[in-house]
Amino acid sequence: MEELSLILADEREALERLQFALETERLVLASGRTRWLMRAAKGVEDVLEELRAVEVMRAVAADQAAEALGLPSNPSLQALAEAADEPWRTILLDHHSAFVSTVHEVTDLAENNRELITSGYTSARETLLALGKGAEGYSPDGTAAVIASTPHRLVDRTL
Repeated sequence: MEELSLILADEREALERLQFALETERLVLASGRTRWLMRAAKGVEDVLEELRAVEVMRAVAADQAAEALGLPSNPSLQALAEAADEPWRTILLDHHSAFVSTVHEVTDLAENNRELITSGYTSARETLLALGKGAEGYSPDGTAAVIASTPHRLVDRTL
């Protein structure tokens, strides 16, 4: 149980780092300073890779704990907590509660970032279309096509 608890603590820390990386990405997106966007996205990807590795270790440790408790393999954290004696029951339930809360926050941040990226892309595309630069799109049969440019427009650059 101790090994599982230590791995769960590592996973919680990794989730908090993911939360920080997503928050950083959101701030970069909201500021409009796209110079740092690739670095912020790389930070998110790095933490996700770390989380994948920790999840594998957690699965192995959870299976070992399940075997010790007489549970089938691939148990949920809730099932492990219910089968464990104190103090492990309380410790595992605390991990479970923290995971639920953090995953909810991470999901909200990721959705917010996705919306910011989509609106930024849409805005840039509409601006290019309004300036008559044309844009890539798709023909009715699904092949890539260039949308015809609109006539040149006069833009007052003194604003």
